[in-house]
Amino acid sequence: MTPRISLLIASLHVVLYLVLAMRVVLHRKARNIGVGTGGDPMLTRKVRVHANFGEYVPLALLMLALLELAAVSTTWLWTFGIALLVARVLHAVGLGGSSGYSLGRFAGTLLTFITLLAMAALGIWRFVAGAMLVA
Repeated sequence: MTPRISLLIASLHVVLYLVLAMRVVLHRKARNIGVGTGGDPMLTRKVRVHANFGEYVPLALLMLALLELAAVSTTWLWTFGIALLVARVLHAVGLGGSSGYSLGRFAGTLLTFITLLAMAALGIWRFVAGAMLVA
């Protein structure tokens, strides 16, 4: 079984990751900042948006691929994958626009956590249900 859904979702996340990375690179170039953020608050936010993506998305995509390999319903896979992508866009827009509270940042963070928790719960359930069938 080829994990086609998680492949597409991961590919879309790679595109978003590159967009976020380019925002950092172009800002650095425009402000002539080589290392760090040079005290530039906008660059600091862009770096954090990019880094936050890198902190949460790899684990989420791994979970998605493992769930797909475990033959979880495609409905769940699409739901998790799209929810994660929406969450990361919301977070990027929210944090990218303000270093303080924003609805996008809050909603993106909450949706990311809910998606991760739901995938973990389904993974644990899938393991336990499979173990009971073998026993």
